[in-house]
Amino acid sequence: MRNPLAGVARIARCSLFALLLVGVSLSPVMAQESIRIGLSGPFSGGSAPMGQSMRLGIRMAVDEINRYVGGVLGRKIELVERDDAADPATGQAIATALIEQDKVVATVGIVNTGVGLASIDAYQRAGVPLVVAVSTGAELTRRYAPPAAPRNFIFRMSPPTAVGNRFLARHLVERLGARRIAILADETGYGEAEKRDLVAALKPLGVEPVVVERFAIGDRDMRAQLERAREANAQVLVMFGIGPELAAIARDRQAMGWQVPVFASWTISMRNFLDQAGAAGEGVMAVQSFIPGSESPRHRVFLSEFARRYGPDAMASAMSAAQGYDAMRVLFNAIARAGSTDGDAIRRALEHLDRGVEGVVTTYIQPFTPADHDAITENMLVLGVVHRGHIEYAFKADAQRSLAVRHKVR
Repeated sequence: MRNPLAGVARIARCSLFALLLVGVSLSPVMAQESIRIGLSGPFSGGSAPMGQSMRLGIRMAVDEINRYVGGVLGRKIELVERDDAADPATGQAIATALIEQDKVVATVGIVNTGVGLASIDAYQRAGVPLVVAVSTGAELTRRYAPPAAPRNFIFRMSPPTAVGNRFLARHLVERLGARRIAILADETGYGEAEKRDLVAALKPLGVEPVVVERFAIGDRDMRAQLERAREANAQVLVMFGIGPELAAIARDRQAMGWQVPVFASWTISMRNFLDQAGAAGEGVMAVQSFIPGSESPRHRVFLSEFARRYGPDAMASAMSAAQGYDAMRVLFNAIARAGSTDGDAIRRALEHLDRGVEGVVTTYIQPFTPADHDAITENMLVLGVVHRGHIEYAFKADAQRSLAVRHKVR
């Protein structure tokens, strides 16, 4: 099969969407009302680097869809954007408003697990598909999975905490030989999900954390938690949270002179961690779905086009941008396949995308089934490391393998 991406690195200012458009039946553009799709995320506050990067990735996909193929079903796509500020109550109110007032046919977005958990009931009750682009809390796609409900309207394009932590646990125990692991996790729903799933992933490997510590959003003094971890003779420190709090942990650990290997949430790739941690973040590692600087032409075209549109410093969270772009492309393909804006028809189409959707993170061949609404599996993940203020591949072999597409493994 001919590679549709061959030679793309040589094409100046070329649209990624035009290169990747496959398997979609296009309808002639008519002067009809636009198709409204909700976009909910934190565009302000500590999670804003993720939310803003996700939003730009989604906007880029929508602009390409509208510009190059005239939209979908003969109608332009209109994004209805709402800032949830990483607040669960605000997110819940936004979900209700998008469904009842704005009449969206689907929503894409959601960064914070707490916001997602507060929002998904509204989408499920209304039968409106939600495609989660960034949030990783495992329960989001489990709450209404069979047999809990006959139909599940919640889908996800980001790696669930259970998947990412199985990957991390195997690396810590089988590759590093670590047995004494300390966990520091924030008190949000996200921190709880990460902590719980890492503990669960370590158990079959015969390891239990030597200490589990929590911290609140806004905490900037983590010395007490770190001292308890050091007193427990931890060989490895794992920290879960968002950029500013993780940066505080990194700085306090450095100030203590504690030379312990540090692993973290994928959120260390956020600009606010990299900038605020500075030299203290050097060498911190985390599981990632997408890392800039790979050898993949598909990745290079996406990064180049994103920078051309929004500026060289706009991508404050690369994973969020890539997953947002991919989420919108997958949703677009599902609406085209459904031939309808009916929520249940879109749900069925999402569950049967068997012709392949080219994205940035991967090529999505049947990313979902009626029983499985998570698009990312463990084989798609890589380990990143902070080096000189950037997130890079921890292992050169992973960067080289980015040239190959990693399909979902069930």
